[in-house]
Amino acid sequence: MSATAPNDTQRLLADLNALLRLKTTVIGMKLFATVEEMQAIPRIRRPKSVHTTDQIVSMASRLGWTVGITAEDLVGNQCRAVIGLAPRDETGERYVGVWHGDAESAAARQQALDCVPFGRYQALVVSPLESGRLDPPDIVLVYATPGQMIILINGLQYRNYRKFAWSVVGETACADSWGRALATGEPSLSLPCFAERRYGGVPDEEMLMALKVEDLQRAVEGMKALAKNGIRYPIPSYGIQADPSAGMGISYGARGEAKGEAKATPAR
Repeated sequence: MSATAPNDTQRLLADLNALLRLKTTVIGMKLFATVEEMQAIPRIRRPKSVHTTDQIVSMASRLGWTVGITAEDLVGNQCRAVIGLAPRDETGERYVGVWHGDAESAAARQQALDCVPFGRYQALVVSPLESGRLDPPDIVLVYATPGQMIILINGLQYRNYRKFAWSVVGETACADSWGRALATGEPSLSLPCFAERRYGGVPDEEMLMALKVEDLQRAVEGMKALAKNGIRYPIPSYGIQADPSAGMGISYGARGEAKGEAKATPAR
């Protein structure tokens, strides 16, 4: 993808935050073939001790830092393997008796992870998207509540619809989000796992979407169109005992209205 102009990025973020009222900073993530390329990023921070990748990601999304890492900065091979900085452990022996009750389950989980192929990259950087220091990032990460996330997904599906099929590997959920998005380029949703919440500080109510900048742009355009139809965040509760006819009429008007459904002008 070609570089995104700074003004375009700022406009995209302004639109995204106006549409979804996000609480957490949208960040970019980029892999580098050499350590020297990583170190050339402006105002790069380097860890002084080992961390999980979840912690590194949260340094950008919660603290606003630009952080670069190599394999040596991560606490174990599981974190390294997901982003392609180490080979994947196919057996998962260390997880038997912790996350899984038998060796077969542990191995199956390991083999189910979406990982960047090992050997292509030596470093990774995360940075707030608004900083423009990753030009462009490989993917962006959006933390959002389920209500915000479904509107984002609806925006992605507004044009060129397709059904999304996402995975839940359980622990090591970063393989469902940034691992899968980096490896495939596809929008990738995850339920942040125990480690991402314990070490990365992700709150209970947040989910994570990893996607390319161009897919985020497509989602924003879709959400703008939905908003004109009265489908927007926050989603107001209509009332579980109320007659839904008037509300359905606002959304659909004369488009195959249900019996008794009121006709109304779409909310603006």
